[in-house]
Amino acid sequence: MIIYLLVVFLLSLICGLVFTPLILDFCKRKRLYDIPNERKIHRNATPRLGGISFFPSMLTAFFIVLLFTPVVEKNTLPVNVWSAVFLIGLLIIYFIGIIDDLVGLNATTKFIIQIATACLLPFAGLYVNNLYGLFGIHEIPYWVGVPLTVFIIVFIDNALNLIDGIDGLAAGLSLLALAGFLVYFVYYNVFVYTYSIIVAGMMGTLVAFAYFNLFGKNERNTKIFMGDSGSLSLGFTLGFLAVKCATCNTNIWPIRDEAILVPLTLLFVPIADVVRVTLYRLRHHKPLFDADKNHIHHKLMRTGMSQHQALGAILVLAISYMVMNWLLYTVMSSTLIVIIDTVLYCLINICIDQKKKACI
Repeated sequence: MIIYLLVVFLLSLICGLVFTPLILDFCKRKRLYDIPNERKIHRNATPRLGGISFFPSMLTAFFIVLLFTPVVEKNTLPVNVWSAVFLIGLLIIYFIGIIDDLVGLNATTKFIIQIATACLLPFAGLYVNNLYGLFGIHEIPYWVGVPLTVFIIVFIDNALNLIDGIDGLAAGLSLLALAGFLVYFVYYNVFVYTYSIIVAGMMGTLVAFAYFNLFGKNERNTKIFMGDSGSLSLGFTLGFLAVKCATCNTNIWPIRDEAILVPLTLLFVPIADVVRVTLYRLRHHKPLFDADKNHIHHKLMRTGMSQHQALGAILVLAISYMVMNWLLYTVMSSTLIVIIDTVLYCLINICIDQKKKACI
């Protein structure tokens, strides 16, 4: 099992390293750049189509590995209807992201398409049907689970898109979350030939992208941003994995008290950041879909941190939540852990605000 995951990771990594220079050359020929403005942090025109490599790299590695697994030798492909619907939904989101990167789409159009795509999963029978005691809620009916599932997927999709504001941040947070889901799936010995392989493939192409994004140079035409084609694809993938992890289905999962806490922990930082920014915009009567510079990475940089320092601080914060929640789970309920997480995040932001004021 582990060897297949390693192979798909390496294959996807290689595909990403091969595809990205081709994308960079294409962007240079067509002059497709993310132009700096007063809201953006970067100061040089930079190609923004790095996310185009994500889906082809992952899919190429996925099918190559499936062709050589023992499962295929037994004439059984472990791709069920949920897998197919996920790949169809991901393909739709991927192309919408590309269109947005090339010609631009307004926020309302993207939002409607995200909702329609997210609806594919509950219509195929995959939806959140249990909160495992979170805030005292256990089983939930279909008519509640379906809109909740759509909300979760769309929310996480936008959370990854909105937090993609500095080099390596969306990629780094996604890598941590994907690694967490992979370990969790392997621990329960499920999804070995489908979801675990998809996760390993996405991780491989993300590592390739991160190399160009973090260490590339504009003057050498080696630096690139992921764009909406990348951030929306990542967000949809993580939203799907969160729903899949939280679904109560004894045919594939045992009963797991931590099922809802795992995705909340792995995605807590982008989730909490979007909730905080949304509440800020509501309180100050600002449009919800308009971009601003009030995300956690913007605030950290206003304290004097560089992009890479802010990136490191946020990744350390995300890892700290994962370790802390894993330790706390042995002694307290998921509800209390989520409350502690939220209070701690608020205190951290208060400290950042105080530090920011001191630097003005």
